[in-house]
Amino acid sequence: MTPAASAPPDPSRTGSGEGRTLTREFLLSGELEALVRATMPQARVLTAAEREASLAQLLAARPAGAGWAVFGYGSLVWNPTIHVLARRRVVAQGWHRSFCLLARGGRGTPERPGLMLGLVAGGSCEGVALDLDEAAAPAELAILWRREMVADGYIPRWVKLTTPEGADAGWAIAFTINPVGPSYAGDLDQATVVEHLATACGPLGSAADYLFNTRDGLAAIGIHDAYLDVVAAQLRRRLGR
Repeated sequence: MTPAASAPPDPSRTGSGEGRTLTREFLLSGELEALVRATMPQARVLTAAEREASLAQLLAARPAGAGWAVFGYGSLVWNPTIHVLARRRVVAQGWHRSFCLLARGGRGTPERPGLMLGLVAGGSCEGVALDLDEAAAPAELAILWRREMVADGYIPRWVKLTTPEGADAGWAIAFTINPVGPSYAGDLDQATVVEHLATACGPLGSAADYLFNTRDGLAAIGIHDAYLDVVAAQLRRRLGR
């Protein structure tokens, strides 16, 4: 049982170079928290006790009959950093992906923030259910909380899943956008999204690579998201590639 390999960024797509790869070792070392504190002094980094309480609260709300799965819709698709037993193509009902989370540290700077994906209420979102081993799930989720809940950009919750054909596919943990968090960018027009993605780069790489890797990771399992395809095409034109 090994974590899925990260798809290496293609420097030819952005010309920005590669940043530090996000790995489970990097998360366990506490370096991500240190990076956020150093690059985003205005951000409130959650304490270990706050992260533990957040995870405990979510697990206490686990729906009856739910398994152990995480819904991947962005970088978790191509670089989960946790041990995954199986991957299933699924649809999260009642949510859609959007570039709405400002990245002032990892894939951007305070002066040129990047954008990350968040789940926003409404519609549906095709992505990947990452199934976890039941015995190892609490420890793996604790690692995931070090990644997704280092600050307060997301609200973790259980979301209902279906297969692409509409059959019941159980429940999964998903990191939905925190609409009152300081990093929430709101509903941006595509031109603004593209400009953020074209100009932002930070210690973890470029915002453009985040988009391309997410689109390619989804395409590798047969998912073609029209929103990401349109943004990617506009971004390539903006970059002159």
